[in-house]
Amino acid sequence: QVQLVESGGGLVQAGGSLRLSCAAPGSIFNLNAMGWYRQAPGKQRDLVAVLSRGGRTNYADSVKGRFTISRDNAKNTVYLQMNSLKPEDTAVYYCNSDGPRGTYWGKGTLVTVSS
Repeated sequence: QVQLVESGGGLVQAGGSLRLSCAAPGSIFNLNAMGWYRQAPGKQRDLVAVLSRGGRTNYADSVKGRFTISRDNAKNTVYLQMNSLKPEDTAVYYCNSDGPRGTYWGKGTLVTVSS
């Protein structure tokens, strides 16, 4: 059973910052793209950011300039640095791994941004 283990969620005031982490098994981390999605209450799950094995990034328009995705290959970990957080960023954030080794999801970590 492949597990993606997320951490770093929590409560933060608007304008603040959080960093999410997601650790994955090396067997998939080294071959798959890694990304973050989020799902707000009553809404669908949407892409936040994705980072390919080759280093190409893609961000949702709503987070461009505020969020940064990165990966540490030595630790098999992907990060999402979130700055200038807004109340509308409140959601459960899910780590995703997608590629030749299949598609996998973490259990999610809650981010709450208070106004």
